[in-house]
Amino acid sequence: MAAPDGVSPDSAGVVPFHLWPPVAMGIPLVAGALLTWLAGDPFTLGGWRVPLGWGLVAVFALWNGWALVLFQRHRTGLLPGQATRTIMSSGPFAVSRNPLYVGMLALYVGLALLIPSAWALLATPIAAGLVLWGAILPEEKFLSREFGSEYDDYARRVRRWL
Repeated sequence: MAAPDGVSPDSAGVVPFHLWPPVAMGIPLVAGALLTWLAGDPFTLGGWRVPLGWGLVAVFALWNGWALVLFQRHRTGLLPGQATRTIMSSGPFAVSRNPLYVGMLALYVGLALLIPSAWALLATPIAAGLVLWGAILPEEKFLSREFGSEYDDYARRVRRWL
């Protein structure tokens, strides 16, 4: 149970990931790019893909940068093995319970467009599913156990993705 200030009494508490998120997204991206290289794409991505791809990369940088600043301000763990000490609910965390993963998906789509790889683009739901299984569900279980009703209330107020 969390202390009144929202800080976990067990500062050694860490999230037990099944699959590290960059790997969860990297596997379908690389597989899609390889399939494009080996077999070609089932359809052509037009010239619109370049500005949209770079726009999504910029969205990733700004969105995730904002979230990372909040991790630093709250002095809570970001990487696997680091302690989670608080529930963040401001900034991008007021819009999504998983803003870093939303940003990473924007980066994924941006890179798939820039490569270009229609197969990697089509594999976006696989990347999202791997992140859901590998990181989000274990995180949610951990946070609910660690912070109890504080996290459960937050989860009811804020959507998982957007």
